[in-house]
Amino acid sequence: MSLDTVTDTESAVPPVADSHDLIRVQGARVNNLKDVSVEIPKRRLTVFTGVSGSGKSSLVFGTIAAESQRMINETYSAFVQGFMPTLARPDVDVLEGLTTAIIVDQERMGANARSTVGTATDVNAMLRILFSRLGQPHIGSPQAFSFNVASVSGAGAVTIERGGETTKERRSFSITGGMCPRCEGMGTVNDIDLTQLYDDSKSLNEGALTIPGYTADGWGVRVFTGSGFLDPDKPIRDYSKKELHDFLRREPVKVKVGDINLTYEGLIPKVQKSFLSKDREAMQPHIRAFVDRAVTFTTCPECGGTRLSEAARSSRIGGVGGVGGINIADACAMQISDLAEWVRGLEEPSVAPLLAALRHTLDSFVEIGLGYLSLDRPSGTLSGGEAQRTKIIRHLGSSLTDVTYVFDEPTIGLHPHDIQRMNDLLLRLRDKGNTVLVVEHKPEMIAIADHVVDLGPSAGTAGGTVCYEGTLDGLRASDTLTGRHLEDRAALKATVRTPDGKLEIRRATEHNLQDVDVDIPLGALVVITGVAGSGKSSLVHGSIPDSENVVSIDQGSIRGSRRSNPATYTGMLEPIRKAFAKVNGVKPALFSSNSEGACPNCNGAGVVYTDLGIMAGVAITCEVCEGKRFQASVLEYHLGGRDISEVLAMSVTEAKEFFGSGEARIPAAHAILGHLADVGLGYLSVGQPLTTLSGGERQRLKLATHLGEKGGVYVLDEPTTGLHLADVEQLLALLDRLVDSGKSVIVVEHHQAVMAHADWIIDLGPGAGHDGGRIVFEGTPADLVAARSTLTGQHLAAYVGA
Repeated sequence: MSLDTVTDTESAVPPVADSHDLIRVQGARVNNLKDVSVEIPKRRLTVFTGVSGSGKSSLVFGTIAAESQRMINETYSAFVQGFMPTLARPDVDVLEGLTTAIIVDQERMGANARSTVGTATDVNAMLRILFSRLGQPHIGSPQAFSFNVASVSGAGAVTIERGGETTKERRSFSITGGMCPRCEGMGTVNDIDLTQLYDDSKSLNEGALTIPGYTADGWGVRVFTGSGFLDPDKPIRDYSKKELHDFLRREPVKVKVGDINLTYEGLIPKVQKSFLSKDREAMQPHIRAFVDRAVTFTTCPECGGTRLSEAARSSRIGGVGGVGGINIADACAMQISDLAEWVRGLEEPSVAPLLAALRHTLDSFVEIGLGYLSLDRPSGTLSGGEAQRTKIIRHLGSSLTDVTYVFDEPTIGLHPHDIQRMNDLLLRLRDKGNTVLVVEHKPEMIAIADHVVDLGPSAGTAGGTVCYEGTLDGLRASDTLTGRHLEDRAALKATVRTPDGKLEIRRATEHNLQDVDVDIPLGALVVITGVAGSGKSSLVHGSIPDSENVVSIDQGSIRGSRRSNPATYTGMLEPIRKAFAKVNGVKPALFSSNSEGACPNCNGAGVVYTDLGIMAGVAITCEVCEGKRFQASVLEYHLGGRDISEVLAMSVTEAKEFFGSGEARIPAAHAILGHLADVGLGYLSVGQPLTTLSGGERQRLKLATHLGEKGGVYVLDEPTTGLHLADVEQLLALLDRLVDSGKSVIVVEHHQAVMAHADWIIDLGPGAGHDGGRIVFEGTPADLVAARSTLTGQHLAAYVGA
């Protein structure tokens, strides 16, 4: 190449298409954002920081990702769009330079009783094909190895019309499925305690049924009393044999109750369908308590909990003459890292492409730090962090480039040792030519950012503005809350508390725990740590007995509609409504926007939803109540000079002062507001819909509701989830206050600031899965740092600068 050519190339004007290298957002006003404008570089890793509730998720998920998904949905036909969620256009003036957004959030996987890690990631589908091709003896197609497909056969006459003539032919069919016939593919069988379903000394009219939702005047009971099969006034203990069979086990049959046609069936199949077909974790608390009381679950004796039929378990790969080898149940029960090794050893040219795809997916599990899981693990039992990393597996081998990956705190549930692996993964996605947007609080992940956007300055209405935008070094030098706290390092405590007792755990074998014996000190702040999958949650939730003295706060999400708010969720609205009713001499129901006091135009929602068919529905503030949710007549009643809508518009801090003294003094509401303020939610408005709260705010709201309980032992599962570095200090102060008030606090945690602040540390490991499950250290944080004998010790020593 000549020198002239080089010069010409350098001076050439780049194509216009290459100039679109920014995502531009102007005038974003979603939730608490205040006309936010940012420019995000494409094909770079951008981290969004700021305190919990500052507007990070509103900008990244509610604005950028939401608009990208909405525009992609609009490319489908109207017919297809009818089956998809309708997304409204975000409240933003300009959005330019968007690319296809792939959202990898922390939502827990659906708690469907039939869903496992294998079925959720398509690995089971590949394994079923593998066994249907290579398994000996051959028993059928891939569905013969599926625990969700039942074996069915039938025969009969079919009528066929050909050429104007009708002929009858005999046909038969059979479907070979892998479902265990005894437990129907659930892995467990249940036994129902009838004494928990009804009181046999009473009649149906006297309210014999003790099942949640079965009230004497409800349809659940009326179908029994009006069926004609039973005497509604006879005590159940006096039923004849036939009446008892009709009451408990009768097959479904059509009956007429009054003028209405209904289906009557026995109480036991009714309970099984309405309660036992759902996963326990997805139930409401009072339903879960009933199921725990009334039903005992035991491993299916026929399939041994594998969910599979005897035929599916008989077909093996790798055996000689039908002896040895492993079946599909063994493969699914293996730790994924071991299964990957086994698949690597299979050499079969006829299924080479399938084996390559299977190897790649299993290796991705190991690479992302989930090699300790097994494929038969129910997907509802995965933590938020594990669920998020399981979703990432789909994207690791993707050939897509120039897309926007959006991550919501990918370090949740990760030990400092594992965070480096996650960082490498995000950088690989970026280096393939993708834009990576990450909402994150951990300094280890903020450190790898190419670009940082810091929102704040505070949370809720005091947030929603961009405090800083630029490089990491610029953030360190800035005077923002994040910049000031980025280099924060908690020091080891000079003195630790002396325990006043101990909680003994002996021979714990839950999941991967290997006969663990440990004494957990009481009257102190105890942190249980270890790499992801080392057995921390198994030790805490599986071995510490549930009792009135133990208050357990897990990572389960708060379920709430747009009609739920902190006042309704915490139970605070009840005493407030009663106080309003007492002062004004009217019914408490008037002061509920979900009951008699609701505005008739918007039914208490505050907004009127207009359905526009295939287009996104539009929500317009109700013109009658102006978004206040209540009838005008209700707003004439006052308490302490405020009406109910003004009370719900107050912040927690303001409401705490309002209900603390004077005419409006309500001790019950004041106590709950005190707990909300203690966990750092003083800025929230009392009537703010739960759907607008961030992940960290929901976690702390849940913590606040439990603070008033009388338990002596608090068990917290990663309470720093979703918390900014500045909020962690406040959480540590709260934990100290709990311990100083005479409580024992046990925390499962990876955050090094919490470890350094502990009185006692229990470290599990040394690895994950079957390489973990043992206690590798017990003692004070100072001893752990001095010994440096475990991965946690090494990282904690580096963190505190020892």
